[in-house]
Amino acid sequence: MKRALTSKWTQIILMVGLVFTLAISSFSNFQVKDRLKFIAFDTLNKIHPRERTDDIIIVDIDEETLNRLGQWPMPRNILADMITAMKKFGTKATVFDMVFAEEDRSSPHLLSKNSNLTLPDDLPNYDAIFGDTIKNTKNIVTGFVVARAKETRRPPHIASPIRIKKNDKTNLIKSTLPLKGVATNLPIITKNVAGNGLFLATPSVDGIIREIPLLINFNKTLYPTLSLEGLRVAHNRKEFLKVLPNKKGDSEYHIHIGESGLSLPIERNGKFLIKYREMNRAHDYLSMYKIFDPKFKDEVHKKLNGRIAFIGTSAEGLKDIRSTPLNIFVPGVEIHANVTEQILQQDFLYRYDIIAQQVEALFILVFGLALVICSLFIGAVLLTSISTLAFFVAFGASYYAYMTHDMLFDPITPSLAILVIFIATTIFNYIRSESMAKEIRGAFGLYISPDFMEELTDNPDKLKLGGEMRELSVLFTDIRNFTTISESMTPEELINTMNDFLTPMSDEVMNHRGTIDKYMGDAMMAFWNAPLDDEDHAKHAVQAALKMKSSLIPVNKALAEKAKKEGREPLVLAAGMGINTGLCSVGNMGSKQRFAYSALGDAVNLASRLEGQTKSYGLELLVGEETVGKIKKFANVEIDKIQVKGKTKPVRIFTVLGNEDIGQKTSFRKFKIAHKRFIRDYRAQRFEDAAIKLQNLMINKYATDLKIYYTIMMDRMEDFQKNTPSHDWDGVYVATSK
Repeated sequence: MKRALTSKWTQIILMVGLVFTLAISSFSNFQVKDRLKFIAFDTLNKIHPRERTDDIIIVDIDEETLNRLGQWPMPRNILADMITAMKKFGTKATVFDMVFAEEDRSSPHLLSKNSNLTLPDDLPNYDAIFGDTIKNTKNIVTGFVVARAKETRRPPHIASPIRIKKNDKTNLIKSTLPLKGVATNLPIITKNVAGNGLFLATPSVDGIIREIPLLINFNKTLYPTLSLEGLRVAHNRKEFLKVLPNKKGDSEYHIHIGESGLSLPIERNGKFLIKYREMNRAHDYLSMYKIFDPKFKDEVHKKLNGRIAFIGTSAEGLKDIRSTPLNIFVPGVEIHANVTEQILQQDFLYRYDIIAQQVEALFILVFGLALVICSLFIGAVLLTSISTLAFFVAFGASYYAYMTHDMLFDPITPSLAILVIFIATTIFNYIRSESMAKEIRGAFGLYISPDFMEELTDNPDKLKLGGEMRELSVLFTDIRNFTTISESMTPEELINTMNDFLTPMSDEVMNHRGTIDKYMGDAMMAFWNAPLDDEDHAKHAVQAALKMKSSLIPVNKALAEKAKKEGREPLVLAAGMGINTGLCSVGNMGSKQRFAYSALGDAVNLASRLEGQTKSYGLELLVGEETVGKIKKFANVEIDKIQVKGKTKPVRIFTVLGNEDIGQKTSFRKFKIAHKRFIRDYRAQRFEDAAIKLQNLMINKYATDLKIYYTIMMDRMEDFQKNTPSHDWDGVYVATSK
């Protein structure tokens, strides 16, 4: 199970499944999802609210009105006087955001019914007065409200039937909000109204009103809302509302308000999205009492003339409080006023749920799959950049759609989906990286330096597990005379001595970015330029070898002190090292049950042969020609041209006496030139001249490590002088042992 979870393909399948699941969730209507969507829409409305016009006014029954004209409910003869005055001031339509469902208890004609007094039969009936005034003014719109079914005494009055084709009417009746019961006005009041509509505002899950039903269904009859009726009456009360199927492609239906040229989109459920603006009390409100006070005549005329007036209340105790995206405490009448003004401006919002959900799902698919695919190739920083880009695209596109096309697209839910995908890809990448790092640490932890390991685990892409061809610098080293040494030791002493030898040798390999391939008894193999790239692999290999030579000094000193305490002859450890550079096959090798990271090839074999030949030349280090070609500034000198065992072609071999600092000294350069002349005379069979040059070289300060080699070469030349080589001899020494 654990291995399956760390598999790249398993993670891809899981991530793709997550992407499609989140995309499909775009078509759901979770409450949390709706709340997040509404936050975005409300923010857009706050940033860019609708512009203000001079088309509507709210006549407010406020505290001052109640103080001056009396408490609520106000006698309806006063309301009759008010609508008469408003008509004279030029109001296009007067819309009541209230229901007159009960008789006016302050009406004088009811006094005889409610007392034992004998009163005249012709006492004023305030409800009749109000009804007659409504008939005479001809621009009054009343409303009815939702109630329980048992409270419904009479169906709402239809001032003007809605014109709609039979099939469309059937569809709308099925899909619009059905009302079980309503509370309506007294017939004496409502029978002569110019318009009659429902005032209903249905809040969203968070209690904020963002949409309003413009058509509702009661007893399979379609009724308009207060706002529509106010607009129709303001234009021409004798005209009709017409509902026509959508032709523009921006909604299910359009409602046309008579011949006014005004039309508005509604969805199949008859709902309308509200684009709010903040109502200003100084400009959008008129206290009702001012209509009766002559000193406010000019203000009243200015605010009522040519406008649609909504009668509402903001007085304490009478407040019909609602919440909108712009304000959580507003009188309910402001909602109707906003809708009316919005329709007059023809400034609509569109939220095509199916199309919008498809676009939002497509957004999640595109960016989600991009994150999944890119997570295979890039790191967390670039994945963060892609996720950030997705957020900017989501919010930028939503803002652009709102500003240019009045369309509402949810940027929050898709962005959160991308965030979830980003977190999931990051977690999976971390799990996979940790698994790979653990695998790398398991495979290389004991063979490369901690710094090198850190670089490898930080950049696992640099590691190519499996076989590949690389140019490597390969080093072999072993203990000189190991057989003789081991014969004089107990097993425990032998192991301790091996550890004393291999520990500093291994440290130098790791310190110089090398990889330890294997330990073979008293021998060790290492290479450079794998698994990580190392442009200076030859240089680092030679530097490690030079350090190995000096690192044995403290080891031998410690062994000598130990031997002295034990009263025996000290052991002196000496190493032979061979380095060669060339093309090798490197990678995981072995069986399915057990494998190791190793290298094979002719270059490896030659490095091993060079290490073996160090004994033949009395040197600690022999280096191949390819390696020397990459470290020309080091203090190197040619040793011989040799045909190693198992090879048919001869190779030039070298030793390195010091680093670049020594190699660039004038004194060493002179020594190297003299050494080259010796080699030239030797290969030209001028053995006497070569011997003289060799004797001069042996006293040079740089010949310290070459004295045994020079002695061997002197003996070889003496032998050649006695047994002259053939005339076609080319100076190649044929090795008879490894």
